[in-house]
Amino acid sequence: MSRVLLVEDTPIMRESVSEALARAGHEVKAFAEGPSAIEEARRWAPELAITDLKMAPMSGLEVLAELQKLHPGLPVIVMTAYGTIETAVEAMKLGAFHFIQKPFKAQELELLAKRALEHGRLARENESLRAQVAGDRPAIIGMKGMSAELKRIAATDATVLILGETGSGKEVIARAIHAESPRAAGPFLAVNCAALSAGLLESELFGHEKGAFTGADRQRKGRFELAEGGTLLLDEVSEIDPNLQAKLLRVLQEKAFERVGSSVSRRADVRVLATTNRDLRTEIEKGRFREDLFFRLNVVPVKVPPLRERLDDLEALGAHFLRGRKKLSADALDALRHYRWPGNVRELFNVLERACVLVAADTIRAADIAPWLGGGPSTASAPSPAPSGAFEGLSMEEIEKRAIGAALQAHGGNRQRTAAALQIAERTLRDKIKKWGLGG
Repeated sequence: MSRVLLVEDTPIMRESVSEALARAGHEVKAFAEGPSAIEEARRWAPELAITDLKMAPMSGLEVLAELQKLHPGLPVIVMTAYGTIETAVEAMKLGAFHFIQKPFKAQELELLAKRALEHGRLARENESLRAQVAGDRPAIIGMKGMSAELKRIAATDATVLILGETGSGKEVIARAIHAESPRAAGPFLAVNCAALSAGLLESELFGHEKGAFTGADRQRKGRFELAEGGTLLLDEVSEIDPNLQAKLLRVLQEKAFERVGSSVSRRADVRVLATTNRDLRTEIEKGRFREDLFFRLNVVPVKVPPLRERLDDLEALGAHFLRGRKKLSADALDALRHYRWPGNVRELFNVLERACVLVAADTIRAADIAPWLGGGPSTASAPSPAPSGAFEGLSMEEIEKRAIGAALQAHGGNRQRTAAALQIAERTLRDKIKKWGLGG
């Protein structure tokens, strides 16, 4: 079943076209005029649109233009009894898939709709492949097993709680889940729960009626309505006011809500994803987060590791962010691996983008980025520096070997504390120990 939006101002024609498309197995939403159809298209995400040409208050060409703004590449069939070469050319320029002359047979329209839907499906697949080739999902680059796990999660309609530090790529993970889901053709909307007050956030989520509060001079749909058939991301969900948490819980439980100032209950066909950089169990203990809401959100938890725990991904991430504009030298890559990355993937992007702007040479070296890598806090104190001249005449490899050996001795052979003190990943430390036979 495909979603088809029909705009036809003649009742008999609208009914007959709707019936023909329904017989062909399509879900049809029909409208007598353009503005209502456009409003529906904002939240419903049709896979095909069919519109009459001569209509008021919006013509078919105006409807076509608005639909292409909302859903670029959406196949649109234009119907008319007053076709001319000029209007057909104009329709094609605006992105119409085909121009069909009235009257026509039902079978002719069904065949045309089938071709248009196939064209749209192929276009979406090509766009998805282009995005994958371009590496459009930086947060999942190099994270072994994460892509397969996300595909399994995406195939369901379960609520997902994405956990991770600020800047680790939680929203990109959410977008990847949506892109791989059956709702991919629908809208993906995100709300930053930390950026809005409780009153504004309630209106943003559920919408409001005209006159519901001071300044509400018109009716407004909320994100739950606008994300119909798609995915809604509640970014930093831990920051929601406790009173509003109760209303959110009801939406998750009953799939229903009311606009602010209304008693009419509305259904919400929306998949909810949420992110947080806080420990929600601690927030529950402190009385700042509802336990029942936590269980509703935590159906499928996804933990996004911080960058310092996946330093082996730095080379792939660096290549993705640089996109061939510049290259990273071996010593620059080594400098990146020895930094703690308190700002995670977002900080890495900023450092490399800054280097692309400020470094004149084609290759970025350690000295170029060193001033920007000096503020990363360590979770443990580093070993005492060696006396002046202690490493004189030694190769860099021998210096590194001795430094790691000294750090291991200082921390009683504990690899976790040693790695933290040296500001390197435990995996990197393990490889060095194996390489040089350190640690006894």
